[in-house]
Amino acid sequence: MELDPLLISRIQFAFVVSFHIIFPAFTIGLASFIAVLEGLWFKTGNPVYLRLSKMWIKVFAVSFGMGVVSGIVMSFQFGTNWSELSYASANFLGPILSYEVVTAFFLEATFLGVLLFGRSKVPQGMHLFAAIMVAVGTFISSFWILSANSWMQTPAGIELINGRVEVVSWLEAIFNPSFPYRFAHMVLAAFLTTGFFVIAVSAWYLLINKSREYAKIMFSMTLWLVVVMAPLQVLVGDMHGLDTLEHQPVKVAAMEGNWETGTRVPLLLFAIPDQAAESNRFEVGIPGLASFILKHDLDGEVPGLKDWAPEDRPHVATVFWSFRVMVGIGMLMVLVAGLSLVLRWRGTLYENRAFLRLCTFMMPLPFIAVLAGWITTEMGRQPWVLYGLMRTEDAITPSLTGGVALTSLIVFIVVYAVIFVAGGYYISRILVGGPEKEDTPLDELPEHRRRPSRPMSAADSPL
Repeated sequence: MELDPLLISRIQFAFVVSFHIIFPAFTIGLASFIAVLEGLWFKTGNPVYLRLSKMWIKVFAVSFGMGVVSGIVMSFQFGTNWSELSYASANFLGPILSYEVVTAFFLEATFLGVLLFGRSKVPQGMHLFAAIMVAVGTFISSFWILSANSWMQTPAGIELINGRVEVVSWLEAIFNPSFPYRFAHMVLAAFLTTGFFVIAVSAWYLLINKSREYAKIMFSMTLWLVVVMAPLQVLVGDMHGLDTLEHQPVKVAAMEGNWETGTRVPLLLFAIPDQAAESNRFEVGIPGLASFILKHDLDGEVPGLKDWAPEDRPHVATVFWSFRVMVGIGMLMVLVAGLSLVLRWRGTLYENRAFLRLCTFMMPLPFIAVLAGWITTEMGRQPWVLYGLMRTEDAITPSLTGGVALTSLIVFIVVYAVIFVAGGYYISRILVGGPEKEDTPLDELPEHRRRPSRPMSAADSPL
């Protein structure tokens, strides 16, 4: 049987990017959380914040390292598997990816060293500054990466001359039409991912009656975060959807499972899209709601998949269901945020065991939502690698064979499995140990902060 290098390369890239994206999605928010903890320790001098920060810094270091390793492999694939894409887009993607390294990775790497090893070697204010710079670096990195990926979704500021991209406006290319919405959507997703991870760990501590003083602080802080971020993500997601409808309408048609252009299009809650028959089976929907959401008008006209030739449509079932997984988890996040406000008002936030179990159950769901969102975005762009400019089948390295692509895919799966298991095991050991294990000898603290741990007071709490 002859192996298809295009199919295997697509599977390989999907595997590598799926493995990689979960780490930036976690570390972007975690870096900011650590900076907040360091700021509270600097302001109040309460060792509770210090021990929490030290615990999460260890988790961040492992996650950051795993993200770097997987990210390096992903960038190499552009040359090994997708050389035609690299040749065609080098004038834009080359500089953009270089800017990410120069402006973000160097910044993160430099100050991460201070954050990890400099607590007793630099003034406390400098250590706080290092934490802030690491957090800033994660935002800068996501800015460039999202700009590059958004440009592949909605190319702008360029001309295609003799098969190669020539940049005519860097501002238009960097700030392409989908970039603002996708950047905001991804950053909010990162904060929600970190928030619910910390919430789950805190809820687990409260369920087993471990580290209650620390758990209450983390639980309350991050629940306030998701109370703001979860509804905001729904609003940004709606704006992102409207932008996608304008620039990539076929993707929206696939997301909605809508085959016929028309008005009063229902919002399908369940369906099994049949690509061959150009229809859906077992439809369950709410009449007119898709038109209302996408056009803000029940009589709004929504494009159907039949407006495009079959070879120009994405795989509808994949896009349809990945979108619903993402949205469904997002609605569950909003529900948890709302329940937290009710329980906080009743004074039972830390004692309601059913809610604590729900919060513990939420730990993997934001990661799944991030993956589902990326599947929706990337599969919805197909069959284009540069939307409207270059088809995926034309981007593959001509000399690549199916055997070579399969071999590299297997190697990546084995190596990444080892990395994930080892990293996950170490992170779990850190969290099981808890923040009490992060004891700080007095000689590591500035002289004016050398006092024993004490219970939190109202003056210390940011809540």
